[in-house]
Amino acid sequence: MRHTAFRQRMAEEFGRVRSEMLAQDHVFSALGGRTVDQALEDGYTTKEVWAAVCETFEVPAERR
Repeated sequence: MRHTAFRQRMAEEFGRVRSEMLAQDHVFSALGGRTVDQALEDGYTTKEVWAAVCETFEVPAERR
């Protein structure tokens, strides 16, 4: 998944403002104690990051 598609999915799921805040501020244990932005910067794939977000926030399977 491309970064633009990832950001679009985040915005669709959480709203544009909240998704940006989550990406910057929420620390995910599944990402080794990183935020979304840090994980992507550190080389995690968008697929790995999206899976961590979905698991943490219990995104329904049909939207994963």
